[in-house]
Amino acid sequence: MYELILISLFFIAAFLIVYHHVGYPMLLKWASRTAADASLVDDNRQYRVSKQDDARPFITILVPAFNEEAWIAHKIRNLACLDYPKDRFKVIIACDGCTDNTVEVAQDTIQEAICSETHVEIVDFAVNRGKVAVINHMMQTVDSDITALSDVSALISIDALLLAEQRFQDPQVGVVNSRYQLFDRHNIGEVKYWDYQTTLQQGEASLGANIGAHGALYFFRTALFMPLQNNVINDDFVIPMQIVQSGYQAVYEPNMVALELESTDFPSDVKRRLRISAGNMQQAIMLAGLLKPRYRGVAFAFGSGKMLRLLTPYFMLTCLVTSLLLLHLPLFQVMLGLQIFGYTLAALCLLMPKVFSHRYFRFLSYFIAGHSANFYGGLRYLFGLENGCWKKV
Repeated sequence: MYELILISLFFIAAFLIVYHHVGYPMLLKWASRTAADASLVDDNRQYRVSKQDDARPFITILVPAFNEEAWIAHKIRNLACLDYPKDRFKVIIACDGCTDNTVEVAQDTIQEAICSETHVEIVDFAVNRGKVAVINHMMQTVDSDITALSDVSALISIDALLLAEQRFQDPQVGVVNSRYQLFDRHNIGEVKYWDYQTTLQQGEASLGANIGAHGALYFFRTALFMPLQNNVINDDFVIPMQIVQSGYQAVYEPNMVALELESTDFPSDVKRRLRISAGNMQQAIMLAGLLKPRYRGVAFAFGSGKMLRLLTPYFMLTCLVTSLLLLHLPLFQVMLGLQIFGYTLAALCLLMPKVFSHRYFRFLSYFIAGHSANFYGGLRYLFGLENGCWKKV
């Protein structure tokens, strides 16, 4: 009986790992192919003033910033070029106790001719309180129909506001998410990861179960915002999913692009993944109610995507430990050998990237390192070592 339990644990864990990484994406890919494209694109506007402009909703673009002097000018110029009536949107740059020249650069940039017609407010907080505190504070002042949250280092497509407006014409839509892309595509592992995430988003959207958002750019109905706890880590997941919990839909707009300018090296990438993983553990606990059957597609996507991703490193450990305990069986001798070979190869790829430079090696190392960070980041949250303060990566 003991041996049977161990064998069952191994195959259940192995199945869930394979299902999450292969079966679930294949299912979503099939769903995205069979679903109709719901995208609505206003091809005729092209900066022309129209009679519809007075009826368009007012939009506030909130950009929290902490020590972003390298990117803030690019961001403001980008937002000034958006194709939307100038009197129907405004930009708020919320500088959270910056210790560099972010505020000065922002103030100089809004004086440029290209930015002169855009309503840009720069709010300079003297004390750093954290991104969540800034969002909570600024949302008390936002009175527009729709709010957009966007990272400083991400440029957004010029028709983003038009696309969001069209999506919000459906009264059941509470959140509109964008497609995230990397400008620097040298890190093969990271590129493959975000391509994989894009595929998941498209598939989940086809099921009517778009999960979370990316902080680079997403929109929500202002009236649906609920203040966050100050220790929230992944605010770009919690805000949309709280709105979904209240009965509204989150939709994915693939033509609305957020282009990430800032590249990260390996140490910074590890720090980012540790923090995201800690946030994944937090949001799994906070939003466990989304697994209830009444949420249907959302429950399925949340369980198959976010929850299984969080649990994958524990499944990997289960496979390793059960293989050791069942080492007297020939099958598990092979299984243990394959696992040790894979982990050793991934470690060598990280230690000697120039030797193991093939893209498959790099992808393997990114995969193993990602789930190692997933495991460690989750434990950091459980032991109270992560919080909602800014972590500049």
